[in-house]
Amino acid sequence: MFRGKKYQESAKLIDKSAQYEAAEGMDLICKTAKAKFDETVELHVKLGVDSRPADQQVRGAIVLPHGTGKTVRVLVFAKGDKADAAREAGADYVGDMDMVEKIQKENWFDFDVVIASPDMMGVVGRLGKVLGPKGLMPSPKAGTVTPDVAKAVQESKAGKIEYRLDKTNIIHCPIGKVSFGPEKLMDNYNALMGAIVKAKPASAKGQYIKSCVAATTMGPGVKMNTAKLV
Repeated sequence: MFRGKKYQESAKLIDKSAQYEAAEGMDLICKTAKAKFDETVELHVKLGVDSRPADQQVRGAIVLPHGTGKTVRVLVFAKGDKADAAREAGADYVGDMDMVEKIQKENWFDFDVVIASPDMMGVVGRLGKVLGPKGLMPSPKAGTVTPDVAKAVQESKAGKIEYRLDKTNIIHCPIGKVSFGPEKLMDNYNALMGAIVKAKPASAKGQYIKSCVAATTMGPGVKMNTAKLV
């Protein structure tokens, strides 16, 4: 695979055979970011579980200490007082059937998070085929189906992220922007990894965290040492 000059220069700073402690790893991440925009820093965590059985699913949500650095657009399905509370909490869009029709008829997806009150799931369920593949379907496990929609909106705006095992047994999650600096990125890294460790299924056998790589949008990966976390 062809790699640009900036990528190659950044890659020289990283020892591919080494596993870095959180502080050193995040410092390297910031030093190797060469793009002209504020790159997102992502974690790619491979787990020693099988994502197919229900009892080995690893999924949850956490509010990162310093957020993600991204402006999140929130759509809420709610009625009455809950709809008013969602608007007051800062939701970008609030509605019920009108929003369902807008998505179905206009192919509208100008939002990043979908939250619903439990009584609205019958309505939201009609959007399963379009929201599901995009990872936008509300769920109780992620805290996006809740009677307290206002709190859910506030958490989403504050930097709440959902972590979820994919079919290859890897979790991919953003933990901030390069502009955060090493210390804030390390705080977010520790918070997310702590949540993943706590979410270890009781039926999981052997080594739980197989590997963890941090990388910027355009930069090379940095292998992280997770031995102390487990």
